[in-house]
Amino acid sequence: MPATIKRLTKQGLASVAFSAGSLLDAAKHEPRAGVYTVGKTYQRTKSLLFGEHLSRLQESARQQGFALDCDPTRLRAALRQMILESDYGDVRFRISATAEPADETRLSIEPFQPPSAQLIERGARCITSAEVRHNPASKSSEWMHRRRALEAAQATGIYETFLVDAQGKLLEGASSNVYVILDGALRTASAGVLAGISRMIVLAVCESIVPLDPEAPNIADIDRFSEVFLSSSSRGILPVVELDGMPIGNGRVGAATLALRAAYQRWVDDHLEEL
Repeated sequence: MPATIKRLTKQGLASVAFSAGSLLDAAKHEPRAGVYTVGKTYQRTKSLLFGEHLSRLQESARQQGFALDCDPTRLRAALRQMILESDYGDVRFRISATAEPADETRLSIEPFQPPSAQLIERGARCITSAEVRHNPASKSSEWMHRRRALEAAQATGIYETFLVDAQGKLLEGASSNVYVILDGALRTASAGVLAGISRMIVLAVCESIVPLDPEAPNIADIDRFSEVFLSSSSRGILPVVELDGMPIGNGRVGAATLALRAAYQRWVDDHLEEL
């Protein structure tokens, strides 16, 4: 089932001059000098922290040097219309914008495909890369294009690539935030990363499960990592059991990750709202 892509103009929703089979396929048509945000819906037309998504989109635009003129009410209504006119059920959506025209946004939706039960049960295999964002505070379309090379370089069975800086700090994933349980504390970078929507939820629910240490873990300590997981708005929390070919802990999904995943889902259930 192909993705549905529209322009939201002052006159309403309008067609684009291309088609794409998925949001991934449509990414090659996104202008590099732009910004975007990605999320998913629940129960077809319910959203999570939609206002935060738009605030981050506007902040990303500011970081890129332009002001984004977007009406949250119109965006909600347009996205809802696209969902209801599709047969997708829950969707994964992308909202993107550029400096010109400043009063126009692009809305893209596709049927949401959740991580498989097997992936959640067994955990993901991931790798690291020395590639880093030029401006991690901005969710820029330029990074969307750059990370395609990282994804293309992943061997079969590798789920995500994590970015490591020159000092060995484990920063974030190409399309996610990353977390490590180390010495009984939850370690995740607080600088040099995009402040993901899902990261905000993880930090909100972790206090009763594991203490937070907002310092980036160092890849040199990988043999001491008890657990690793990633998060993103469309995937929630996903366990990681192998990094650069090395098993994490005992190579199985850890108890803290499972507890955090359950707490994350409860938080989501309590904060859904209609578009």
